[in-house]
Amino acid sequence: MHAPSAAPVANPADDPLLQDVDSANNLVELFLKRADEKGDAPFLGRKENGEWATQSWREVADQVCMLAESLRRIGMKEGERIALVSENRPEWCIADLAIMAAGCISVPTYITNTERDHAHIFDNSGSRAVIVSTEKLLKPVFGAISRTGNVDHVIGIEDLHRQQSGSFDYHSWSDLIEGDAVAARKAVEGRIAKIKRDDLACLIYTSGTGGAPRGVRQHHGSILCNAAGAAEILINDFGIKDERFLSFLPLSHAYEHTCGQYLPISVGAEIFYAEGLEKLASNIEETRPTIMVVVPRLFEVLRTRIMKQIEKQGRLANFMMDSALKISENSREGKTRTRDKPLDFVVEKALRPKIRAKFGGRLKALVSGGAPLNPEVGNFFDAMGLTMLQGYGQTEAGPVISCNRPRTGLKMDTVGPPMRGVEIKIADDGEILCRGELVMHGYWRNEAETARTVVDGWLHTGNIGEIDHKGRIKITDRKKDMIVNDKGDNVAPQKIEGMLTLQPEIAQAMVSGDNRPYVVGLIVPDAEWALEWARANDEKFDLAALQDLPAFKNAVRAAVDRTNKDLSVVEKVRQIAFADEAFTIENEEMTPSMKIRRHKIRDRYQERIDGLYRS
Repeated sequence: MHAPSAAPVANPADDPLLQDVDSANNLVELFLKRADEKGDAPFLGRKENGEWATQSWREVADQVCMLAESLRRIGMKEGERIALVSENRPEWCIADLAIMAAGCISVPTYITNTERDHAHIFDNSGSRAVIVSTEKLLKPVFGAISRTGNVDHVIGIEDLHRQQSGSFDYHSWSDLIEGDAVAARKAVEGRIAKIKRDDLACLIYTSGTGGAPRGVRQHHGSILCNAAGAAEILINDFGIKDERFLSFLPLSHAYEHTCGQYLPISVGAEIFYAEGLEKLASNIEETRPTIMVVVPRLFEVLRTRIMKQIEKQGRLANFMMDSALKISENSREGKTRTRDKPLDFVVEKALRPKIRAKFGGRLKALVSGGAPLNPEVGNFFDAMGLTMLQGYGQTEAGPVISCNRPRTGLKMDTVGPPMRGVEIKIADDGEILCRGELVMHGYWRNEAETARTVVDGWLHTGNIGEIDHKGRIKITDRKKDMIVNDKGDNVAPQKIEGMLTLQPEIAQAMVSGDNRPYVVGLIVPDAEWALEWARANDEKFDLAALQDLPAFKNAVRAAVDRTNKDLSVVEKVRQIAFADEAFTIENEEMTPSMKIRRHKIRDRYQERIDGLYRS
């Protein structure tokens, strides 16, 4: 519906950027090539003292090489693991590349990890060093080091209070990025000449939706294969020119690590680092990115905010919104109405520019991944004039397996065709299997799980799906999450949960029904809607107390009933209960990539869920 903003090349395979990625032996080699080409052009941006400041490609390359040599000087050897505990910032990228340039293995970890989480990763990976950014993040790291006892070095990006410990040596970041840049570059080049695509680049620990995190062995070729596939889509569908990525998702997540760091490096783009969720909207307007990599939950939140803002602007604004959505729907269904063209012209002049301005005005594509995107959310952004590409994958596949693209037709209930270099087939039980250079070399120190997951070179994704007539993959659900009721019917919980959370009354939901006669739901009401309901009904706003009121529960129940109208008999949610609080990273009921941890929620609310079958 919306044309690409730059002319693509006739044959993307002939593009020199793509040829560089294909021929690179490792990620550091590719980065240094780009740095030599880009020189003093800006590369990494952050906000400092209220202003956006950048470091050039040359400056970053010098720091990468000097830090790599400092890591060798303090005693790190080939193949040893170095953990990285930091929020998204320029030093994260520098550290990740420097660890690899030193011949070591990068072990990114989430800043939301508890002491126990860090201890598991430090112990399982055998990390000998930890790079940590701030005093706040040092506390759980320090406790984890004390538990495991195998960390010899701690490197503080910022000045850290040095807690008493005889177990490790402390090093200052500023000291380690100084030295002879020319000599450091020469040493790095000699070392990385021996690193091949099959060699281990990093251990990315899964976020643990089903138990303890496992270390995924991502080799250089896995990430390079992913970067090449994503770069081909950019080149073929949008053209490459002055690209800027806004990095928001945790870089410890494979999706952001590959698509928010190594994809930009592959195409010579800038990377700006957002200040956090609370400032994301203003950061988008200020930095004016061309590409954003985001998880579906954020799109759902943004959609809700935009719709609420439009609702408050009166009848004309609401008419424009309704018209935009209807025109988009007609276009998807191949229907044309005489009045759509003039209406679309008016919407394009009066509504869409205002929406696009909220995203900086230069955005070529929003790329959704990490979890399934509700088609209604994708269709909404398309109707607003923003191109949304839904991708699919998992950490074990680098992580991107497929992605929608304008030239093959954007269909929001699919995740597009497989990316370049990716082979897909559907097993007899409906599971999606994947093969190619992108597939991991197994789980770290877990041969049994590796053997179950990768069979004869095929990655068993655990996702159920199908392939449509245009070669696009459609995901129906997670194999292990699939509800099988007492009659043997299969029910996909993520589909139901996605539909429930589109209702304004519902912020989060988890449905259950395995081996049961019907589906039930655990609901977290939307706080903003609950506040408005309380005011309208002369009730004090206390979310816990409101949930005891029959009228409040009936209002939420009405939202569930609206959803049920669009569900089959076996999918309908028959009974609901309220959760005590929102599912969050802090209470371990949500992963850092915003997926619910079903096993954690079930453990906490099992008695309440069971009670729904007795009422």
